[in-house]
Formats: sequence, structure tokens, C-alpha cells
Amino acid sequence: MSKSTRATLALSKAGVSFETVTYDYDPDADRIGLQAAEAIGAAPSIVLKTLMAEVDGKPVCVVLPSDEEVSMKKLASAFKGKSANMMKPAQAEKTTGFVVGGISPFGQKKQVPTVFEEQALAHALVYMNGGQRGLQVKLAPQDAIKAANGFAASVIA
Repeated sequence: MSKSTRATLALSKAGVSFETVTYDYDPDADRIGLQAAEAIGAAPSIVLKTLMAEVDGKPVCVVLPSDEEVSMKKLASAFKGKSANMMKPAQAEKTTGFVVGGISPFGQKKQVPTVFEEQALAHALVYMNGGQRGLQVKLAPQDAIKAANGFAASVIA
């Protein structure tokens, strides 16, 4: 497995300090983020999942703890929109250039507005997808927000 992906290159280019962590990705897992947390031995609250959604028809990225669900109402509000819905997997892959299970908020083909669940800021370090299945990056949440040119808001249900 390559530890050099568009996501890790984007983090390096942004001058962000991070570590890579690999694990055995299970394509049959019901919840990919929870499977990643278990595989790397980390609490689900610090292993963040990356979801692609649309707010008023425009693509957005949302990053939240793997054991939480996104509130579409709060997501729309975070982007000052009226409605939000999850992006279909094929569209998420086309938009980001990553495969589902390997979507990262960093190094996307076309960078879209990104929101991080504000609870992530309570932790010194968090894990996020590193741009391919079975690869996580460990970094400070403030650095992640900076690297993704994102912002923090309450988006969980």
C-alpha cells in the first residue's frame, strides 16, 4: 500500500504535521469508519469519517466522528442553505477523485466547502482517511481544518 496519496501530498504541501496509519480495510463492513476505528485500536469519537453531501444542490464535504450521524438540517444550516442530502457514491467518487472507503477531505480533485463537526476540536489528535482504503492520517483537528480550508460547526444529529 502506498502511503503517498493526493491527500497526504496535500497535507505535506500545506505544511501540516501528520502520521500515516495503515489497517486491513474490510469492504463488507456495515460502517467503514467504525471498522477503521476498531482496526487501528482507536475510539470511534476520534476516528472521523468523511462524507460527501449536497446543500441546495452544491457539493460539500462533512467530517464527523465515525460513531455519529450527520443532521441534514444542521448541515444545511452550517452552509447557510435550505436543504441537504447525501451524495450518491458514484457522484462522490467523481467529485473527489477518491473511491468510497478512501475519500479524504484533503487533496480532492475539486476542493469543495468542508465542515468539521465541532466536537472534533475537543481532541488533541484525530484520525481521518488518507486518500485510500486502509490508510488513515493522524493529526491535530485544527491542522486538518486549516489544510482543508474548512470550518467547524455542530452538524451531528
